Amino acid sequence: MTTVLKFGGTSVGSAEAIRRAVDIVKATEGPRVVVVSATAGTTDLLAEAAQAAARGDGEAANRTLTELGERHGAIARELGVHPGMSEVVSRTAALLNSVAVLHECTPRTLDAIWSYGERVAMRIVSAALAGAGVKAGECDATLFIVTDDSFGSASPDMARTRERSHARLGPMLALGMTPVVTGFIGATPDGIVTTLGRGGSDFSAAIVAASIGADRLLIYTDVSGVMSADPRIVADARPLAAISYAEASELSYFGAKVIHPRTVRPAVEAGIPVRILNTFAPEDPGTTVTGRTPADGSIVKATTSLGGLGLVTVQGAGMSGVPGFAAKVFDTTAAEGVSVLMISQSSSENSICFVVPQGSAERLRGALERTLARELGRHDVERVTVEAPVAIVAAVGEGMRGTPGVAARVFGALGRAKVNVIAIAQGSSELNISLAVADRDREAAVRAIHAEFHR
Repeated sequence: MTTVLKFGGTSVGSAEAIRRAVDIVKATEGPRVVVVSATAGTTDLLAEAAQAAARGDGEAANRTLTELGERHGAIARELGVHPGMSEVVSRTAALLNSVAVLHECTPRTLDAIWSYGERVAMRIVSAALAGAGVKAGECDATLFIVTDDSFGSASPDMARTRERSHARLGPMLALGMTPVVTGFIGATPDGIVTTLGRGGSDFSAAIVAASIGADRLLIYTDVSGVMSADPRIVADARPLAAISYAEASELSYFGAKVIHPRTVRPAVEAGIPVRILNTFAPEDPGTTVTGRTPADGSIVKATTSLGGLGLVTVQGAGMSGVPGFAAKVFDTTAAEGVSVLMISQSSSENSICFVVPQGSAERLRGALERTLARELGRHDVERVTVEAPVAIVAAVGEGMRGTPGVAARVFGALGRAKVNVIAIAQGSSELNISLAVADRDREAAVRAIHAEFHR
């Protein structure tokens, strides 16, 4: 059984965490590939260094890089290893100095600067594994994960990546070695460094797993899988044994932080199960993400929420039956660069309401009033209003599909908790019921729905 293990930033963020990761790798039988993130906080500090350099403050940028070097050096010393980091540090220093001279940091340059974090982590983890008796080898992903040139959020060319992965990783695995791969980064066909965007190290691990035909992908983080609700809100929230890819997508969209579904899609599409596990509690079973999960009797599998939002409502009797009216509203929204998180429309077509980030709501209202000035003047549209702050609360689960009475139970629970529902949306897939509530009612709503379906 071939296993790809991915360790996140907190899982490689200290010498003790790396020792735990080494123990997990050693306990994993069969061929294995390790993918590592930058140590926790490194990418943010590199972004700060790049911003300082772009302002022309090369000294501040280099101080940040020196701080990172000292931090990584301390981890290596505590582990008793001597990874070769000087080349990566000097290359990154040269990039920052160039940015400071030009007062400009392009996305392409920023990707090259960001690559420092994973390249250093790879060297430290590889050295730690070797020191523990594991036959490990460093593998820079820029040599085999081939992407387009969308710097900051590149997409892989899976055919080329598969070919190069077999050529690079295959011989190492055949020799009984454990390749240690940089997460988050790849390269264009010409070898220019790119990064894979949000959740990039998980994405790297899924790409590697799909490319080499792994049997499983284990993602180690600092939580024991996906929870039925945020444990900071619901004291008796429990880890979910298994969720489908569709459920993971819904949970992520509405605030769950464990994984971003895009990042594990290559593995799921290849039929490779993905498990979310805890580096610091490796005995916990975690959560398995697959294309579909077997029926387990659950209806609402998890309840999640997203706060700090604004509800924009466009209302007027003259909207009814007018072709293209909704298109005009959402064309304006798109032109303002505002993301819409939830939409609800009355069957009479007299109102459209939708939820957006609170910081964009008033700006969008002004834009809509300008776009709809003629309709407002004729009173076809009576008003454009904003209600804020609001929150979206979502009940998610494939068991909702075809089950009568789910909505009744959701609204009954909210009624008993004295939570007023402002707007409702449900897709035809019946995978999700989304509700807009006042932000002050967010936690009460989550607790009420969770209690109703997790007794």
